[in-house]
Amino acid sequence: MKMNKMKAMVMAAGMGSRLEPITLVMPKPLISIMNIPIMDIILSQLKEIGVEDIISNTYYLSNQIVERYKSNDLGINFNYIKEDKLSGTAGGVKKCQYFFDAGEDFIVMSGDILTTADLKKGIEIHKNSGAIATIGVKEIPHDLVSNFGVVVTDEKGYIKEFQEKPAVEEAKSNLINTGIYIFNYKIFDYIPENTFYDFAKNVFPKLLEEGQINTFTVSEYWNDIGTISQYKQSVQDVFNGVCQIKHGNITKTNLGSYVCGNSKLPNNLRVLGNNVIGNNCKIGEYVTLKSCIVLDNAEIKPGSELDNCIVLPVQQTSFASGNVSLEKDIVVTA
Repeated sequence: MKMNKMKAMVMAAGMGSRLEPITLVMPKPLISIMNIPIMDIILSQLKEIGVEDIISNTYYLSNQIVERYKSNDLGINFNYIKEDKLSGTAGGVKKCQYFFDAGEDFIVMSGDILTTADLKKGIEIHKNSGAIATIGVKEIPHDLVSNFGVVVTDEKGYIKEFQEKPAVEEAKSNLINTGIYIFNYKIFDYIPENTFYDFAKNVFPKLLEEGQINTFTVSEYWNDIGTISQYKQSVQDVFNGVCQIKHGNITKTNLGSYVCGNSKLPNNLRVLGNNVIGNNCKIGEYVTLKSCIVLDNAEIKPGSELDNCIVLPVQQTSFASGNVSLEKDIVVTA
């Protein structure tokens, strides 16, 4: 099935407050997994299925996203808008209406998800259904449903009810909304211009009444990089082979393993567990890293012992965590 003419949108406007302090220095879509920004991974996945024309709505730290992708080597034509103020999930898509072709289907993905979802399968199911909207849904353990938007489907896979982060005992399903959407251009008829509008609260209820929301199941890997713990979990999932994406070589030692960018590492560095070391990092002598993520340009003082930390550079900032104090860096241990 050829999809060369299909277009896509990656939503990239959010502030990512639950990922602070990482998002104090970079927007959420540029947070890296194995030294690859999440948005790089998403754009590459879209390119692999023939989608080359992609737009993003940007707002928070917009310039970082624009600078990275306006000229890129990913083989995609990157377009963008800059929002003056946040306009909601649906409102942001509405502002990109001019980019899409009347009568055609298109993909919308959240810019903060790590997934190996079969997008081709989702598109095929959408086209065969004739629905205005098709949402990727995933089955998760029932005790985790209170963290997500839950969907209840009928026997044909059409959504008949939404529950937004229900209590475990009130959840009617363990299927959740993955933030992967395939829409027909008709979706824009349901979103007013210049209005803060949300898909879950404002658009989907109306489509639900009309029986116009289909689903496709994401049986492959999916994780929402929404919190520090989810971010760490995704990195470990790649190391452990639970999530399979392209990344740099993993170097194994007798005690652990690591992926490293272009940073020069001292011979006496000790690594335990699975670690990621970014580009242009300065790591002192006799440092011990255990299950850490060291982001680009971070500095670690000689003799530091870091356990389950995320290290990121922040100019003129110092932060102490336990017995660790790193000048110019924040250490996140949550």
